[in-house]
Amino acid sequence: MIKLSGTLYIRAIHGRNGTFSVGRLVTEIGEFAVKDTLLDQYDEGRYEGEFGVSRIYPANYLAGGRLVVEVRATLATMALAAIDELPAEQQSPLPEPDPIDLEPQAEATAPSFRVPAGETSVPGASADETLDSPDSPPDQEADERLFGVLWPLGATVKLDTTVDRARFRQQKDRLKALGYRFQPVGQVWLRAD
Repeated sequence: MIKLSGTLYIRAIHGRNGTFSVGRLVTEIGEFAVKDTLLDQYDEGRYEGEFGVSRIYPANYLAGGRLVVEVRATLATMALAAIDELPAEQQSPLPEPDPIDLEPQAEATAPSFRVPAGETSVPGASADETLDSPDSPPDQEADERLFGVLWPLGATVKLDTTVDRARFRQQKDRLKALGYRFQPVGQVWLRAD
C-alpha cells in the first residue's frame, strides 16, 4: 500500500439499480478512477486528504458507444482534511456503468428488503417470513437480516464495505430511513437525536 496526498472528486450517478458514486483521485503521481463500494455512502463533493492506495490497475468499459480505458485505484484508507462542493468542471459528460452490473453475480445474493406497495412478502419468502406479519415488528426482522453482525444498531454504525454492493446500498438507504446521517471524516453513520 502507498499513501498519497490528493483530492478525490466524487460524483453521484442515478443508474437502473439506484444511485451509486464514482470518484476521480488526483494526486502528484497521476489521476485515477475510483469505483470502490465505500464511495456509495459519500455525497457528491471534493474531498482532500491522505489516501492509502492498495492497488493501481488498468480497466475498461463500454459507455455511450465508446470504449473507455482508465487507470483505477483501489482505496484501502482515507484520512480527510477538507470537504467542499463538487466543482462544475469535474462533472463528466460520459455515462458511467453501474458497478453492480460489472461485478460477477454471486450465487447467493442479498435478499431485497423493498416490498412493492400492496404486497406483504418478499418474493421467494415463505408465508412465515412476511414483512408485515402481526407476530413480529415489520422492520426489525428485515433489519436484522439486512445488517447481520452489525445488528442491533448503536448510536454509531460503521458499514462493512466488503459485503456485496447491492446489500451495501440497501444498508445505506435503510440507515438514512432510520434517521442516521453519514460523517465523512471517520466514515461512520451517526444516529440523529
